[in-house]
Amino acid sequence: MRRVLVMVGLMVSMAAVSAADRAWEKFGADMPAGPVVPLAQALADPAAHEGQSRVFSGRIVDVCQKKGCWVMLEDAGQGARVLLGDHDFYVPKDVRGPAQVHGVLSKVTLSPAAREHTAKETSPGAAVPTVEYRIVADGVQVLADDPGA
Repeated sequence: MRRVLVMVGLMVSMAAVSAADRAWEKFGADMPAGPVVPLAQALADPAAHEGQSRVFSGRIVDVCQKKGCWVMLEDAGQGARVLLGDHDFYVPKDVRGPAQVHGVLSKVTLSPAAREHTAKETSPGAAVPTVEYRIVADGVQVLADDPGA
């Protein structure tokens, strides 16, 4: 029994070290120190987060396929389009996985022309809503070695 407990303890320790050793691939500015707000939590009470600079967390699930100038961040079924400044920096078109973004959240109504433009840059089959949450970010970081990406 003692061996089993030791083995379980070692496995848990190895998993913790492995997660801690995972490196962030960074784009744009570095993340500031401080709290990280899960995107689903922010969108559950957007008024408490809109217009303020924050670090939001989620998972990148789509990227602009033209230039890599925006990403879709999702968390627990909630999503926001993350614009990378005013085209200040770009990400690889195939980047996916757990991520943090530093920026300002807002709610945006897309014009028909904006929806058409966005549809051309979105992965095939992805829907473009009329109203979306958006984060204008100055920095993005993605777990570089995410096996689920």
